[in-house]
Amino acid sequence: MARTGTRPHYNVTFAVLLLGVSAYALLQSMVIPVLPTLMQALHTSQDNVTWLMTGYLLSASVATPILGRIGDMVGKERMLIVTLLALTVGSALAGLAHAMPLMIVARVIQGLGGGVLPISFGIIRDEFPAERVRGAVGITAALTAVGGGLGLLLAGPIVDNLNYHWLFWIPMAMTAIATVATFLFVPESPVRTPGRISWGAALLLSGWLVALLLAVSEGPTWGWGSARIIGLFVATVVCAALWILVELRSDAPLIDMRMMRIPAVWTSNLVALLFGVVMYTVMTFLPQLVQTPEKLAGYGFGASITQSGVYMLPMTIGMFVFGVLSGPLSARFGSKTVLVAGSLFTIVPFVMLGLADNRSWEIYTASSLMGVGMGLAFSSMSSIVVEAVSPSQTGVASGMNANIRTIGGAIGSGIAASILASGVTAAHPFPKESGYTTTFWLLAGSAVLAAAAAMIIPAVRRGGGGLTVTEQRVPEDLAPEGEEANAV
Repeated sequence: MARTGTRPHYNVTFAVLLLGVSAYALLQSMVIPVLPTLMQALHTSQDNVTWLMTGYLLSASVATPILGRIGDMVGKERMLIVTLLALTVGSALAGLAHAMPLMIVARVIQGLGGGVLPISFGIIRDEFPAERVRGAVGITAALTAVGGGLGLLLAGPIVDNLNYHWLFWIPMAMTAIATVATFLFVPESPVRTPGRISWGAALLLSGWLVALLLAVSEGPTWGWGSARIIGLFVATVVCAALWILVELRSDAPLIDMRMMRIPAVWTSNLVALLFGVVMYTVMTFLPQLVQTPEKLAGYGFGASITQSGVYMLPMTIGMFVFGVLSGPLSARFGSKTVLVAGSLFTIVPFVMLGLADNRSWEIYTASSLMGVGMGLAFSSMSSIVVEAVSPSQTGVASGMNANIRTIGGAIGSGIAASILASGVTAAHPFPKESGYTTTFWLLAGSAVLAAAAAMIIPAVRRGGGGLTVTEQRVPEDLAPEGEEANAV
């Protein structure tokens, strides 16, 4: 490394990566439970305040795979600094915002931080000993989920004891420190992918992602049968088809379709889509359920923002503990086995919630079980993707996997919002209890489908010096010249 003359120990690099990933994960979720507070503070409406999440998701969905690809090309350390700077600047602007326009701009800038996760996976692949890659990826993936849960827990105390500005200034301090630490302690990338950015493909990828996420985010508000929503779905199909065509014909594709066809990659992406539906939807609507006042709605627990975070605390702890354990478990039993086990485990809490009878212990028990299942599944899923592609494709492959989780979350949240909104009237401003029951059964079904998809992922076996992915060889005519498409 030019700045120190030697490459730092990989654990130093890992600590810096975890700091940046933690800040990004917090920003993903801390806004969710305080949207009503922000609506009042920013003097806006319910419809407008949702753009604080929509704008963030749209930006992250576009930035995550593109920045992952650029990092593979020009250097992961450089792009990590860029993404951390975006998080720092966006958080600073959000902390200073007193009106919706500036806050939305700030949230869009923060969304560029979505590149932190795939770039971090790529750096881990480059810097860590082969036998430690899987465990480090598992911890990093677990931390993204844990950060989401901690954001729900910390939002209430921060707003109650400080104000909403500190929701952004605290992560800003973390990302500013991580930016400087990255410059000082994260080595330059030894693995590069030569080529150029296909801007036409980038434009089409952005087009279909924005159209899809905008449609599923605004469907409950605009109406699923409205001309605008139908037009957005049509635009999604057209742009996606053109994007695939351009990528297949390109000598330097933004997203290599050959890579996306690797069996372990496309099946893991399918699991990611379904788990995105489960995790993001429950993180959005379970706090809303427990905050519902029983005296007015006939159900709920009347919890404060802080108390609703406490209900989610067992899930947060479980995600971290079992996310960390997924590495050793995968080394012993295989990443696929751990992913299947986590998927099956995740079914149980949603069946329990679907049958629940408005008791606190049911929420705490379900939250605990979610943490176990999601912790195992998210970490092992990320490991499978990293193991399945060549080092030069780690960033873009893990970026697309993270992006597909985001898409799943937007789809699940949009459908759940429609289910719950159907029971709201002027006389009864709360969703019907049956709406939450239907939502939990929907999430149970998504978990069942995720388990089924996990079972068809090609098995992995232990090999010398690491893992060898079996039953997923890319046809020779599709393998990149000079390397195995699924090298580990």
